[in-house]
Amino acid sequence: MTKLSTKKRVPAYQRIKNAILDNIHRGKWQAGEAISTEMALAEQFGVSRMTVNRALKELSEERVLERRQGSGTFVAQQQFNHTFVEVRNIAQDLKSANRDYQAQVLSKRSITAGMLDEYLRRKFDIEAPPVLLTEQVVKNDLNDDEVAVLYEVKIIHFADGQPIQFEERWVDAVKVPRFIEQDFSIVNTSDYLIAKSPLERGSYTIRALAAPKEVAHALQVEEQSPTLVLSRQTYSSGQVLTFVKMWHAGDRYQFAGEL
Repeated sequence: MTKLSTKKRVPAYQRIKNAILDNIHRGKWQAGEAISTEMALAEQFGVSRMTVNRALKELSEERVLERRQGSGTFVAQQQFNHTFVEVRNIAQDLKSANRDYQAQVLSKRSITAGMLDEYLRRKFDIEAPPVLLTEQVVKNDLNDDEVAVLYEVKIIHFADGQPIQFEERWVDAVKVPRFIEQDFSIVNTSDYLIAKSPLERGSYTIRALAAPKEVAHALQVEEQSPTLVLSRQTYSSGQVLTFVKMWHAGDRYQFAGEL
């Protein structure tokens, strides 16, 4: 007896949304640029303009696109409000405080599905492959049968020559394929992601934690000494685009704002 597939067919409007998002993530359509017309998309996908209109309407409501009457539909760059959750970076903060800023990249690597631990798998909602690969550090040139699902970078940020923040960041490799190629001693990770991907929303937590060995070494503090850890994840297309942990030496850093 033939077993019928229970996999649901993707609706036409969703296929159009996915194709538009893929073009944005691959850089074909940059922020502020016009995308294909409704008529062109209808012809490309063999659907009615009503179906295309639904896809564009939903992406506009999700603040990925901006529809301008009489002009067309454009890629919108979502910006966070000017509150604490605004995606600022430590380079901006230190430079505005007239402090000398430098960044040192400790490591960069590509991560396959088989290399993921359960924590990152849940964070990015990535399914485990049927057969787990042996964990290994993979450089930019993966083997042909391995595909990067995440990129990982670890960076120390310095203020006046003193380590002030240790950044551990993971990024969706499919949505931002050229992320790993950047020189993050020059390019700031947050600035690059905001420029390349339409962000929808974000969430964060701040906790006091004892510094593990790697963090203590990076921040030049005693192991198990107090640190402040800001963990933040930002979303694009309804999925986590990047997750970052930013460790700060407890006696050198504080968070402040206005109510």
